[in-house]
Amino acid sequence: MICRLCPRECGVDRSASRGFCGMGEAPRLARAALHQWEEPCISGDPDDSGQTGSGTVFFSGCVMRCVFCQNHDVSAGGFGKDVTVERLTEIFLELQQRGAYNINLVSPTPFVPQIIRALDIAKPRLTIPVVYNTGGYERVETLRALEGYVDIYLPDVKYYSDELAVELSQAPHYFETAMNAVAEMVRQTGSPAFSGDMLKKGVIVRHLVLPYHYRDSVEVIKRVGERFGKHVLFSLMSQYVPMGNLPAPLDRGITREEYDGALSWMELCGLTGYWQDFSSATTEYLPDFSDPGLLCR
Repeated sequence: MICRLCPRECGVDRSASRGFCGMGEAPRLARAALHQWEEPCISGDPDDSGQTGSGTVFFSGCVMRCVFCQNHDVSAGGFGKDVTVERLTEIFLELQQRGAYNINLVSPTPFVPQIIRALDIAKPRLTIPVVYNTGGYERVETLRALEGYVDIYLPDVKYYSDELAVELSQAPHYFETAMNAVAEMVRQTGSPAFSGDMLKKGVIVRHLVLPYHYRDSVEVIKRVGERFGKHVLFSLMSQYVPMGNLPAPLDRGITREEYDGALSWMELCGLTGYWQDFSSATTEYLPDFSDPGLLCR
């Protein structure tokens, strides 16, 4: 498998070695379980005791190198368990059986061919939407292979500044790459479509406000609004938590002024969607990778 799945196009034969993402050929999973802390239209209302959640499948490895990553052991540390395509299929169907609102593929890019094979097997029995949950650093060609398989795209648009993207995530040309990826996602799904309160088809663009980089957030919000408008939902996130020994200013949380300012721009640009309480900046909402969920079977 000569890998050119992500924008790095590292060309590594992942059947014999590992790519930039740190992964070999077999899908490696860190956790597969119901998760209740996505946007309400993805995982349901967390205040509803009868809700189930999003059927999250957390893949190991990552095509980015975010210095502030909250799941470093999973994204860059190789944590996880290798599974076969057949077992991946079973996990999708077991999550559906447990009442998941959707199958939520988290950081799936290194394993797109294997995911497609698993979905082909599961398709006759899989009746819930498939979510592609990504950092936004995607090749349009890889996304095109997912047409007809993915119902909901959940990409980040992390940065406007290329200098910042390189400094914090080793991701050159990030903004242009992410915006072109979002355009392809919107082409595939169309505007957001709901069944009741739950999203059945569409794109949610996420943006995490970072400390001291409020102006970069404003540029992201303005340009997403100008290019996509009502064709996407926008999710403004306040949950930045400093992890490890980060240099200033990343060693502090965001201020209320930084987040409220970004929220004002979201409203000014006519973007609709979701925003978090300022109190969301806590590790309470991070996935518990000590509990592998269905991987323990």
